[in-house]
Order: sequence, then structure tokens, then C-alpha cells
Amino acid sequence: MGFLSDKQHVNWLQWARWLIFASCLTSTTLPFAQSASWQLSGNVFEYTVQAGDTLTKISARFGISSAVLARENGLKPNAALTPEQTLQIDNRHIVPDAQGLDLLINLPQRMLYFYQDGLLNLTYPVALGKPTWPTPTGEFKVKNKIANKTWIVPISIQEEMRREGKAVKTHVPPGPNNPLGKYWLGLSLSGIGIHGTTAPASIYRFQSHGCIRLHPDDIEVLFNQIEPEATGNIIYAPLLLAESEGRIFVEAHQNIYKNQRAYRKLDASLKALEQMANDAMLAERIDWERAKHVLEARDGIARDVTREY
Repeated sequence: MGFLSDKQHVNWLQWARWLIFASCLTSTTLPFAQSASWQLSGNVFEYTVQAGDTLTKISARFGISSAVLARENGLKPNAALTPEQTLQIDNRHIVPDAQGLDLLINLPQRMLYFYQDGLLNLTYPVALGKPTWPTPTGEFKVKNKIANKTWIVPISIQEEMRREGKAVKTHVPPGPNNPLGKYWLGLSLSGIGIHGTTAPASIYRFQSHGCIRLHPDDIEVLFNQIEPEATGNIIYAPLLLAESEGRIFVEAHQNIYKNQRAYRKLDASLKALEQMANDAMLAERIDWERAKHVLEARDGIARDVTREY
């Protein structure tokens, strides 16, 4: 499970049952992330810097912002790294309810969750649509699996190339210059797919034209395991609350699509968290000062806000 290798000496958390409450729009244009008992992805671990690593590359690989990674290791945001240097990484995320589907993508989290036989099998960070070109929400099916797909450049992107003074391309054949990478999963959502990338450092960012990018290694694993007609859902849940083994966690994200009309009122606010906590009968067990700090930071990591007696 997850996106860490044995070489990185990660001690995985054991599978746990999590009670999750996700903050989503009540509009019928956006799906709900229903509360359910699930798991926490990621872990707290020590990473040894490899040759060529940067804060941006490491953050893209593990699903944590480079700013948070730098701050928690006492580094400047543009700090250079040296091989064998060690970093402390906390990339824990609360997994929303997939409601029995095979794939779940939560846009504010920039995370993809893949299930097999009802169990969480893979957890990967993704790159998503930039604020001016957002990835849409909604349920979908995987309509096709294509290796080494030719990129047929949409008219809208051709127009963008023209505006930016770039050479306008209509087709890009398979190869090192194809931005789709080696693997493509076409979705039933119009014009949207899950694919690899020639720019791995763009993962865990909002930089695409709406499609969902994975690290080349991750898309290869997913491509080989997922079946055609697999079902999925793309949701927008910037605030999540969880309880496990007597501890309470809050995860808050920036409302990256706030300039889009459908998302304008969706935010990781104190009022929203208070409502979620009251509904879950957890309000009395939360340290609200710590919770306020989590909401202010909105750093995208599941943080312990348990009240200590």
C-alpha cells in the first residue's frame, strides 16, 4: 500500500479503522464524501536524501508540500540538499469514503486511492488541473487503457499554445516528449484521463489542463492492476475529521478552486469543523486551539488535535 519503497526504511502503520467525516458541497453538482470507517494513508518516517533530490522532487513523490517539508526540517524553502542528509517526513492523509468504488480522487488533497476487493491497495499523490483549468468532479468509469498513446492536442490547448507564442501542435507521438507518459486511462468524464508525465516534479501540484497525472512508476503499477470499466469518483473535500484509537485528527487544505463559482463557498472553516465535530459527537474531545492552528495552516497533513486531560 502507498507510495514508499522498502529502501526508504518506512515502518508502515498497521491497517486501522477510521471514522471519517468529509466536508463537501451539498449541491447536486458535486458528489458527497460520506462518512465511513476507513484508513489513514502515509506515515511519519525518516528519508535519506539521494543524489539529485530537491525539496520539490521529494514533496512530489511523497504527497507533502515542499514548503511544509522545508519548515518541518528547519530548512529554507529553496534550501539545497546533500546526499545522505536525512529528512523527517509526515505525509499522513485521511482517506475519504470511496463508497464501494474502485478509485477515489480528492482534489484538495491531490491524492488518488485505489481499492481492490474493498480494501485500499494503492495510495498515490497526483497532479491536477490548475485553478484556471480545474479538474471536474463526478463519478466515472475507466473506458480504456492505452499504452504509448498518441496525444491528440485539444483545440483549447492549441489555442493556448498560440497565445503563448509556442509552436502549435495537433498530435504528439509516443516517446520522451509526449506529456501523457507511457500509460493512459481514459475516463467517461469528457476529455479527462489518468496518465503518466514527463515532468515528475509537477506531481502534488495544480498544473495540468484538467487531467490527473501520476508519477511514471505509479501509473505503471495502477495501469497493470486496474480493470476496464472500473468505477471511480472525483470529489472536493478540503476538510476531514477522523477518530482512531482514542485520538482525533483534522486535515485541512486550501480551497484551491475558490475562484470557480461551484467551489466559492467551500472552505476548511472553523464553523464547518465545529458542525462536523458536533455531528460526530467529538467536539468535547477536541483541543480547539490546536484545531484552529490546523485550520489556519491548511498544510494538507492529518494533525492530531486530541484534547489532553
